Amino acid sequence: MSNKQGFISGLEGVIAAQTRLSHVDGQRGELILAGYRVEDIAPHASFETMVFLLWHDRLPDAAELAQMHSQLVRWRVLPTAALDLLQAAAAARRPVMDALRMAAGVCDIDLPCGEEADRCGDYALLARLPTAVAAYWRLLQGMTPVAPDPALGHAANYLYMLTGAPPPPARVRGLETYLNTVIDHGLNASTFTARVIIATQSDMTSAVTGALGALKGPLHGGAPGPALEMVFAIGEAAHAEAYLRAKLAAGERLMGFGHRIYKVRDPRAEVLAAAAEALYTTDGDRALFELAKHVESTAVRLLEEYKPGRALQTNVEFYTALLLYGLGLPTALFTPTFALARTAGWIAHAREQLATGRLLRPAAEYIGASGRVWRERATPISSRS
Repeated sequence: MSNKQGFISGLEGVIAAQTRLSHVDGQRGELILAGYRVEDIAPHASFETMVFLLWHDRLPDAAELAQMHSQLVRWRVLPTAALDLLQAAAAARRPVMDALRMAAGVCDIDLPCGEEADRCGDYALLARLPTAVAAYWRLLQGMTPVAPDPALGHAANYLYMLTGAPPPPARVRGLETYLNTVIDHGLNASTFTARVIIATQSDMTSAVTGALGALKGPLHGGAPGPALEMVFAIGEAAHAEAYLRAKLAAGERLMGFGHRIYKVRDPRAEVLAAAAEALYTTDGDRALFELAKHVESTAVRLLEEYKPGRALQTNVEFYTALLLYGLGLPTALFTPTFALARTAGWIAHAREQLATGRLLRPAAEYIGASGRVWRERATPISSRS
């Protein structure tokens, strides 16, 4: 909301950076990732391909893709300091995002010095954060962490480290599609945080750790779990309308619907809906998928009835919850898994910001008191000698 002297609350609509990484068009429902529509590339590319695309602005050839895999494999194993932190966090039963933030801060502790460390740091962060999430989740369950498998790709290895079993191809494809879909999304709060930190010529670990702190906030990282809980609470298609009408009549929000930017259906929801259908058809409960589809259509119809003109369409959280649940992930890992994808985007944005050589330093409008006069006061009795 605008105010006097050009003040923009929350910096909404203010252009603070130029980027080649992603373009979000909320009116048309478009998300462009490095020139490709999300629906054209996310369901087909490997995650390593998407990372290379964002980091180099082109698709890799076979040798470059193999080199990307090799670098990620090289840095997957956590340093001892990170494991010690995770074990201490598990003993304290800290949330997964807290543990991930702690581990991120020491991911560079064993890197080589100089320029090599600078480039290795990008790979180390991207490779080690999934290891940290998987190791921490197993520690919370009283289980031993599973070592990374160098033969597996990024997505497959994450699922393997969580369960200890090689994941089925359908699950790997489902997770890759998800990671690709949410890898970057304009100048959101966590991405802006990463750019602000790196703009001071700080280091990549600090930028990513700060971004994780921003993502942890419920107004940004969100909580896809409640969208799925709503589907479970409805249970049967015949109950959907009555359940949703009751929530709307009580003034409650329908989780998984409405977005600050998109005024039409979130294009990421479209991609993840197709990914969820493919997964549930080959490796899951197809009836649950059909129930979710019915809940979605009923919710969109009722939202237009109760809140006409608000354009409250399906957002990314609705099918994120359904897809990640189908992959066997507990709800506590939904936001951390989102962070694992977005890390690649944060690093790309940080590199882009560094190339500008500019400090991000917006101004603030002072609205405090003025004209106050300082008068010396008597020395308090307690301070007299």
